[in-house]
Amino acid sequence: MSFLPILGITMGDVCGCGPEVVVKALMKERIYEICRPVVIGSAEIVRRAIKVVGAEGFAVKPVGAAAEAGSAYGRLDVLDLPLDGDCGKIPYGEVTVTGGKSAFAAVREAIRLAMAGEIDATITGPLNKQALNLAGYHYSGHTEIYGEFTGTKDYAMMLVDGKMRVVHVSTHVSLREACDRVTKERVYRCIRLAYDACRDIGIAEPRIAVAGLNPHAGENGLFGREELTQIAPAVAQAAGEGLRVEGPIAPDTVFSKVRGGMYDVAVAMYHDQGHIPLKVTGFVYDEEKRKWNAVKGVNITLGLPIIRVSVDHGTAFDMAGKGIALSDSMENAIEYGARMAAARREKR
Repeated sequence: MSFLPILGITMGDVCGCGPEVVVKALMKERIYEICRPVVIGSAEIVRRAIKVVGAEGFAVKPVGAAAEAGSAYGRLDVLDLPLDGDCGKIPYGEVTVTGGKSAFAAVREAIRLAMAGEIDATITGPLNKQALNLAGYHYSGHTEIYGEFTGTKDYAMMLVDGKMRVVHVSTHVSLREACDRVTKERVYRCIRLAYDACRDIGIAEPRIAVAGLNPHAGENGLFGREELTQIAPAVAQAAGEGLRVEGPIAPDTVFSKVRGGMYDVAVAMYHDQGHIPLKVTGFVYDEEKRKWNAVKGVNITLGLPIIRVSVDHGTAFDMAGKGIALSDSMENAIEYGARMAAARREKR
């Protein structure tokens, strides 16, 4: 890539695995071939993570501006946001006010920098929702923070692992409320967001599959009427505008079709409908070795004026401080962020 985008990377909750997976990802020389990374957060926490993962050969350099970032492999540039209190006393694997407060501060700064055009994309590590709320920030996750501080009301989540791409009509709400959110307007909007996202990553004519809400996609009204009254009309509207979209398709088969390459992306009706199939393919546990062989996949927020790509896993408090958390998802997130930043630059 002739253009190396500046990527602002937040570590998430400092009591979790986030700092470790960020450091592990930035130990890969190929990352510096596609972007200029800058970590947003505590330099002391980065140093602690370096020790935990055994990367003592890597230096930490606090920088004063994002423009100074990511110029040399072997050096982790950090826009330093000092913590309250002693870094050495911050526990691993616990819900703390410090964890929530520092995670929010880093995300808020990343959004500010991106909105100001000082960085080309934001990459977020995992935060803990309980810690976030304990610190006084009452959001259900990253997506809602980004929505508020970018002034965006109409956004959606897309999960990606290889060919498996899923956009969600609703995410962090109860299942009962999720059913109510399946409206023609919202389904149509998610189809359009899915189309735009696929175009952003280089798919010229995306093939979009739209899942049903009910078993067997409602079986012509036998198991529910949302497919007839909300989903099918949204699909028809998008198809009438020239999009290659089909649905509603039975949820128990649609994701296998996406994985196999029949479609480029699926629109899921609610959080678990879309998350479960993607994590079954991306998260691979080896029972014999009692370890994770892979934790892949990324979370992209669609509809924002800036780029936000995140790991698709949590804080893994049980692994924090042991140096064993895998950085697959963080590496995937950085790669997608760089790719999307380059695509946006080309459009401009």
